[in-house]
Amino acid sequence: MTDTATVDNAELGDPSRHKTSVQENVEVVDEAPDGGTRAWLSVLGGWLVLFATLGYAQAFGVYQDLYTRRGTSTPSNISWIGSFQLFMMFAMSLPAGKLYDAGYFHHLQFVGIFFTVFSLFMLSLADPSKFYQIFLSQGVGVGVGLGCLFLPAISVQAQHWQKRRALAMGVVITGSSFGGIVLPIMHNELFNASAGFAWGVRATAFMILGLLIIAKLLMTTRLPPKKGNAQADIRGVFQHTPFVIAVFGNFLGLLGLFFPYFYLQLYVNLKGLPTNLAFYTLAILNAASVFGRTIPNYLADSWGRFNAMVPVTVICGAVIFAILGLQDTGGVIAFSIIYGFFSGGFVSLGAPLIATLVPDIRQLGIYLGTGYFITSFALLTGNPICGALLGSHFKWWRPVTFSGVMLLAGGVFILWARFLHARNIGSQRV
Repeated sequence: MTDTATVDNAELGDPSRHKTSVQENVEVVDEAPDGGTRAWLSVLGGWLVLFATLGYAQAFGVYQDLYTRRGTSTPSNISWIGSFQLFMMFAMSLPAGKLYDAGYFHHLQFVGIFFTVFSLFMLSLADPSKFYQIFLSQGVGVGVGLGCLFLPAISVQAQHWQKRRALAMGVVITGSSFGGIVLPIMHNELFNASAGFAWGVRATAFMILGLLIIAKLLMTTRLPPKKGNAQADIRGVFQHTPFVIAVFGNFLGLLGLFFPYFYLQLYVNLKGLPTNLAFYTLAILNAASVFGRTIPNYLADSWGRFNAMVPVTVICGAVIFAILGLQDTGGVIAFSIIYGFFSGGFVSLGAPLIATLVPDIRQLGIYLGTGYFITSFALLTGNPICGALLGSHFKWWRPVTFSGVMLLAGGVFILWARFLHARNIGSQRV
């Protein structure tokens, strides 16, 4: 290696700008191939992981409806199960991100598969009327397993993709959309048919086990772990002002984003609309989010990740107020399609947005892990807050207003981060 090496120090989506010279002891990071067999197999493996992790978490609305109607506890208490599962899934991203950067990608996959499948089988043995049994198995156990799998499956894509990184990550995250289509339908059919709750959960566990084993065999890493000064610490991450502001905006948005995913099926049932419609609301939301998790990401590679994220967040905040006017089948379907599209965009643009701000791709794990850890507290508290606002008298306007205001406020902070980042790099394509 020569005395100095050129290392990309600019926006990861555009390696042609703002390059810096560093001393000999820093490794050169080669450009990602943006294609090839290993890259596409890793995308497929990541897609399967997202199907089985975030896709499963997004199907909690079926459990919310089931547990509420069986009298397990209050709607707010029950939502703590799904919220804590999401919280653990994202909070585990901090240690998972550090371990991923240190080269323990495959170890995390093994641990995640074990915890997820074991906890699902424990859930199948739980009594649906016993809150603590469900919380420990589904909220804690499954959440830990999903957390070991989720972030590494997204982060590894950055090793294979550069110019089309946002699109590749978006395609991977569509796995959660398909999971959110298939799993609610599967759960409703199994739980409400001859299989019942226990065998319905076991069938899910067997399917997820198979998918995760295949995913483990497909995904590969390209770059060696970071060494010495190339490593990032959490203190350094928090000194990155646009990153902190963007993550806080994402935090506010996530406080309200998943309200329809948790409560729309219950809303449709309580409004006396057709039962079949209630069963398929989550599937429609997630079907629409397939397009929301690819089209905005495709545009973001050309327009800029912030330039795509800001309008998506604001539109989500505006559209969620439409819940208050849903009175018939057509309205529910239209809302599910529109909100599913834009909420899908919000979820899928988060990782590419953070990747835009990372100074070294080998630090992506700690940046994503820190961001997801912070936003995990929004996932923990958002839906229980909505459940408490809803109350036993089901005053829908209160959680809807809360969710909409949080999303709109999140859009303001992401816009602020966008201006700071644009000023730092001297370009409006951010």
